[in-house]
Amino acid sequence: MSQNLKARGYFGIGIEQVSKPGNMGNLIRSAHAFGASFVFTINPGFSKKQLMRTDTSSTFETIPYYQYGDIDELNLPLGCELVVIELTKNAIPLPSFRHPRRAVYVLGPEKESISTAVLGRAQHVIQIPMKFCVNVATAGAIVLYDRLLQQGRFPDRPVRSGGPLKQLKPHVHGGVFSRQKKP
Repeated sequence: MSQNLKARGYFGIGIEQVSKPGNMGNLIRSAHAFGASFVFTINPGFSKKQLMRTDTSSTFETIPYYQYGDIDELNLPLGCELVVIELTKNAIPLPSFRHPRRAVYVLGPEKESISTAVLGRAQHVIQIPMKFCVNVATAGAIVLYDRLLQQGRFPDRPVRSGGPLKQLKPHVHGGVFSRQKKP
């Protein structure tokens, strides 16, 4: 795994009522590539077997896949924040959003809006500022890329066009540390 992908925290991503296995397959490949801890579906319109046929990166052999009947079955770990990706009036534009260290992202169905039940559980609702909607898997990949830019370890961008003049030094963990006072 790239040094830049090693950020503290974790994330999972899934789609509610996804109807096309290919779209979910595309999303789980992107999630796998960006370092997701798990992927899931909520009330999918297909079987896990159909989804596995679209998995060209062996995601199911590497990270957990969960399938939920509804949002109430999604049990979040303590401190984890639910982030919905949806075009709503009060959604936060993605470039202005600070990603939680521990997050679960949920996208809505391809041809409809995300359910009010999912929106009701969300701590954050974000949207990608665009002229029109893109494919659900593409939207998920854009959000995960933005998370990587924010939480990965990269040198600052230069003021002029082009790449950074120098790379970051690798992170080095400190020595042994004890909170107990020595006598």
